[in-house]
Amino acid sequence: MANRTVKDAHSVKGTNPQYLVEKIIRTRIYECRYWKEECFALTAELLVDKAMGLKYVGGVYGGNVKPAPFLCLLLKMLQIQPEKDIIVEFIRNEDFKYVRALGSLYMRLTGSSIDCYKYLEPLYLDYRKLKRQKKDGTFEIVHVDEYIDELLREERSCDIILPRIQKRMVLEESNLLDSRVSALDEDLEDMDTSDEEDIIDIYKDANKEKKSSRANKELERSKRSPSPKHIRSQSPHHRDRDHTRKRSRSRDRDRDRKSDKRYKEDDRKHKSHKSSKEGRDGRDRNDRGDRGDRGDRGDRGDRGRGDDRYKDRHRDRHRDHGSRQSKHSSKDDLDIQESNELRAKLGLAPLRP
Repeated sequence: MANRTVKDAHSVKGTNPQYLVEKIIRTRIYECRYWKEECFALTAELLVDKAMGLKYVGGVYGGNVKPAPFLCLLLKMLQIQPEKDIIVEFIRNEDFKYVRALGSLYMRLTGSSIDCYKYLEPLYLDYRKLKRQKKDGTFEIVHVDEYIDELLREERSCDIILPRIQKRMVLEESNLLDSRVSALDEDLEDMDTSDEEDIIDIYKDANKEKKSSRANKELERSKRSPSPKHIRSQSPHHRDRDHTRKRSRSRDRDRDRKSDKRYKEDDRKHKSHKSSKEGRDGRDRNDRGDRGDRGDRGDRGDRGRGDDRYKDRHRDRHRDHGSRQSKHSSKDDLDIQESNELRAKLGLAPLRP
């Protein structure tokens, strides 16, 4: 008797309201402890208090198919069949989210297609979290809008097969429902306008940044290559650096000059040494000629001519050297005079000066 539907209950979808729940699940509910202790002799008024005590949404769980309290209260509502106004109040209740979830599932099972879209679609704006029990006994977090979308689109919820309802498009074409206006349309329009303003602001900021970057580049260029007017206004550090550079340059120049002087002096010494050596060689040759004249009178004329040729060559060399060998020419003249005196004593022809 406790599991029978009330006498004045109306058939739903052409059958007993309790038959909307499958027989296996229904028998499991009848045998569970929560049904026997908490759902016995419940009325519509007392059912509200029990619904407020729910802590999660769920169907059956475990290996032996245990029903959740949420599913037991749903079957009790199908059994006593409360009035439509009570179910609407369940759905509109904003304080207790599990009461709203229970009323939504009952409306989806027993209500018409128009009532389902009319009362359940506004709940898309409810983003509160719900704790739902899975078949293995664990829990997961879903949101109210996700739960409502599951009721309107899926074929099964909380392990209960949901009755078929007509598509919203069909109801709109038959003028039974108005076209759905999303609450996000106004937000999208506001976002579009705000995006346009943001784009304009970003473009302005980009132009400002470009101008500032150009100005900074010009300043850097002016700092890198200062004009002659600004050379005097350089920092002391730059002045010291220029002064050190000038010093190093002057030192290098002095070193080059000294090296040139040393090279010239060495060249002069080498040339003087060479000329003196040549003079010595000439005198040695003359002495040899004299000694030859003393030993062999027949070769005097030939050796005299050879000495004349040697003197001519020596004179030509002195002409090429010019002023550099002017100091040594006097010594050569003295040597020639001495040789001429000796040749006069011997009765030979004098040498040409």
